[in-house]
Amino acid sequence: MTAPEGTRPMRGGPAGGRGGDRRPVRPPLDRPRRAAYEAVAAVHRDDAFANLVLPIILREEGLFGRDAAFATELTYGTLRHLGTLDAILTDAAGRDVARIDPPVRDALRLGAYQLLHTRVPAHAAVSSTVDLVRSVGPGATGFANAVLREVSTRDIDGWVAKLAPPMETDPVGHLALAYSHPQWIVRAFAESLGGDLGETARLLIEDNERPPVHLCARPGLIDPVELADQAGGAPGAFSPYAVYLPGGAPGDLPAVADGRAHVQDEGSQLVASALVNAPLDGPDGRWLDLCAGPGGKAGLLGALAAQRGARVTAVEVAEHRARLVSQATRDLPVTVLATDGREVGADPKLPEEHFDRVLVDAPCTGLGSLRRRPESRWRRQPSDLPPLTRLQRELLGAALRAVRPGGLVAYVTCSPHTVETHVTVTEAARRSGVPVDFVDARPLLPAGMPGLGDGPTVQLWPHRHGTDAMFLAVLRRG
Repeated sequence: MTAPEGTRPMRGGPAGGRGGDRRPVRPPLDRPRRAAYEAVAAVHRDDAFANLVLPIILREEGLFGRDAAFATELTYGTLRHLGTLDAILTDAAGRDVARIDPPVRDALRLGAYQLLHTRVPAHAAVSSTVDLVRSVGPGATGFANAVLREVSTRDIDGWVAKLAPPMETDPVGHLALAYSHPQWIVRAFAESLGGDLGETARLLIEDNERPPVHLCARPGLIDPVELADQAGGAPGAFSPYAVYLPGGAPGDLPAVADGRAHVQDEGSQLVASALVNAPLDGPDGRWLDLCAGPGGKAGLLGALAAQRGARVTAVEVAEHRARLVSQATRDLPVTVLATDGREVGADPKLPEEHFDRVLVDAPCTGLGSLRRRPESRWRRQPSDLPPLTRLQRELLGAALRAVRPGGLVAYVTCSPHTVETHVTVTEAARRSGVPVDFVDARPLLPAGMPGLGDGPTVQLWPHRHGTDAMFLAVLRRG
């Protein structure tokens, strides 16, 4: 990627003083790099989410087109490669990055990313970063210049060769540094992939790629081919409702603005529609989305329910997220309840043995969507797992109480971690106190999908399917 116009230093002109005094004038900070810095700093300083804060910053800076794309690339690229960048900066600076003043540290991360992962000329990456440091940490410009010049002495492969432990003796440590993931996540991915380190590396590489935007054409409201034509995109590879958006702001599309389509990863579409595709004996008019916020799956279920004469009850414990679900499902046969999904049987609106199909899209670590939320890989810790898996078991247990005998429950997580997938679903089924049978989920997905494993559960993968790493188990209550 080349640097946008306006990033080259400008020559000094008249200072405006009497006598024609001429002094060098520092170039103004270029706005794309400043926007990227503000976004990265907000993520680290305020625990902000890049996908929420960056659009606001771009709008405030008045950045569009090429400049907005450059700022976005710098922001997300820096956050994805943070672990490797920090290891390189530690070596180049001769001190741990934790000892560098936070504003200077974030500026150096942006500069190192430009040097190692973009086509920005080295002199432009160094000079623009030094200018940035001058504004956020004026006393550190010499230090920043020296560190970045040291970074520029090697390409990324050279730095990995110097700093990463040998693959032969420490494969997890090597992959973690080479592909910028915490070691515990690399270990969890490798376990989920059966110990195949080559495939683990392919997954890590895919996690560091910029993912395309996926749209969901709501069935009965807009045809996916029509949506693809409107968006200038292409129909998805697997989901019959998916459209791949090449770029731009999806909210500007008329079909998204008026509720005929919404932004949703293709994997999420596949697991929601799998529940609806599963054969079911008996009544089929009462569906339940037990963890509905922010409303993507509820929107797809609602559109499918409208075609089949069914009605969806969408449950979301957080009031603000329940409002999002209401907005996402307007004009669809969906009733939104702002309550805790674990209250099945205690809440009269959530009676036991009442629903025919139940979706449990359980709260999880989100390790399956790290390519979309790169900061999550650095925030999540193994200590997050025990409370999350307890909640997952409780919600799945509530779903098994809510579904009628013979009805179906789909347990879904956006994580491939075996503790959140196989362990949780097996334990919840065992503790439920009701007879449960696993349904083979593979035939519920489109024919010809590769790499679905041995069943009965299914794990989708970014590097295999181009989707988030969604896990799906389908259970039938006896």
